[in-house]
Amino acid sequence: MKKNLYLLLACLTISVAQSQEIVDAMRYAQDNMNGTARFRAMSGAFGALGGDLSAINVNPAGSAIFSNNQVAFTLSNFSTKNNSAYFDTKTSQKNNSFDLNQAGGVFVFKSNNSNSNWKKVAIAVNYDNVNNYDNSVFSAGTNPTHSIDGYFLSYATGVPLNILQNSNYEDLGHGAQQAFLGYQGYVIDPVSNSGSNTSYNSSVRVGGNYYHENSINAKGYNGKLSFNAATSYKDKLYLGINLNSHFTDYTQSSRFYEDNNNTLTIEDKVNRLRFSNDLYTYGTGFSFQLGAIAKVTNEMRLGLSYESPTWYHLSDELTQKLAVVSSNTAGELPVDNIDPQITNYYDPYKLQTPSKLTGSFAYVFGKKGLISIDYAMKDYSSTKFKPENDAYFSGLNTDLNAVLDKTGELRIGAEYKIEALSLRAGYRHDQSPYKNKTTVGDLTGYSGGLGYNFGATKVDLSYAYAKRNSQQGFFNQGFTDGASIDAVTNTVSLTLLFEL
Repeated sequence: MKKNLYLLLACLTISVAQSQEIVDAMRYAQDNMNGTARFRAMSGAFGALGGDLSAINVNPAGSAIFSNNQVAFTLSNFSTKNNSAYFDTKTSQKNNSFDLNQAGGVFVFKSNNSNSNWKKVAIAVNYDNVNNYDNSVFSAGTNPTHSIDGYFLSYATGVPLNILQNSNYEDLGHGAQQAFLGYQGYVIDPVSNSGSNTSYNSSVRVGGNYYHENSINAKGYNGKLSFNAATSYKDKLYLGINLNSHFTDYTQSSRFYEDNNNTLTIEDKVNRLRFSNDLYTYGTGFSFQLGAIAKVTNEMRLGLSYESPTWYHLSDELTQKLAVVSSNTAGELPVDNIDPQITNYYDPYKLQTPSKLTGSFAYVFGKKGLISIDYAMKDYSSTKFKPENDAYFSGLNTDLNAVLDKTGELRIGAEYKIEALSLRAGYRHDQSPYKNKTTVGDLTGYSGGLGYNFGATKVDLSYAYAKRNSQQGFFNQGFTDGASIDAVTNTVSLTLLFEL
């Protein structure tokens, strides 16, 4: 019996083939708009403005705009609602989190030489939570045609039967592990009992509907610590550089459930199953930024900045288990639990995300207000897994280049001052990184806020709204049906700023 081969081993440290997907690359290639409340209220349009600690993440020359030493801390509440549509069924899931998403300080050193054209040097250190990964998605509905059996069949095709019969889960690569789970769980059966057989059939009952539930719960963050230096030439030209340290910690638990109402047969067939996957990714990265701001007139400013690719060094851990219930004419409901109790520790790998070029324009109306516009460009098709000579990564990089696209991001911000009170608003539009524009759609966001200057202390409050649609398969191959997700994010941020 196949179930006599079930593994009951404790977690072991193992090294198996890679299992990364395009969605894993996009998790780190895309940045959210996080930062101080003032930065968020104006939708991050600070490339030609500076004078804000989060603005140095757009243009590192912005720290030289500061006149005095400052420190700032920002608390944010992130609320996400995911509306899911899977065939004719609609569901909704909410997630709420609260954290310290920004902290930093800038120190300004003014020149004592009145004859020098270099007026000051600014040194800043700032932390931003570039991405808050806390999120929950639940999808449910009845699929009239496709079962998850296609997922296991796609991996099993070409794998000799004797491998699935005589191997242990931990001795196999990722693809063969999926085939192993499907075979040991009776989801698939060999066409023949020959040990050299490489063809398989489904053991799922056919002819009716398949009810599916897919839940994904994610936790974690992608933090960025920037070490900044900038200088001012004649108070007309500002130049800056950032050296950035990145660190990420991401946990995702996914649960897929299927049952069907198909006609019973005399053969033992799969009636329902639950497939569980728990992923943990962690690692560090490095990037740098260069930037310049030119004060063309007292009112008009232009900015240009370059952000290098981020070079990540990442590690993945994955655990899987499969519970299967079969039906037979005797009315018995045997439950087959395939729980290897194994954690796959994959070989560490590198990920290179795309670079970004940002052009900026700002117009300052004296002490009354301002308007600012940023436009950023990224080529997501340049995203790469490394080492590139790895056979799996080579194919994956080809897929990345084929499905991802060049994008533009437009950010517009405005501020109006009434004595010590500042009123702010912003707009943001970020194009889809996918060529088909549907796997992940365009992002549209609006924001607003206010601030009050108490003198040496400032308090800023902001609200930001963002909406993005996506439609990704529950699995990457074999069974690629998925729900259409309408994700809405609401963020409230509070910043306390102190001049020293």
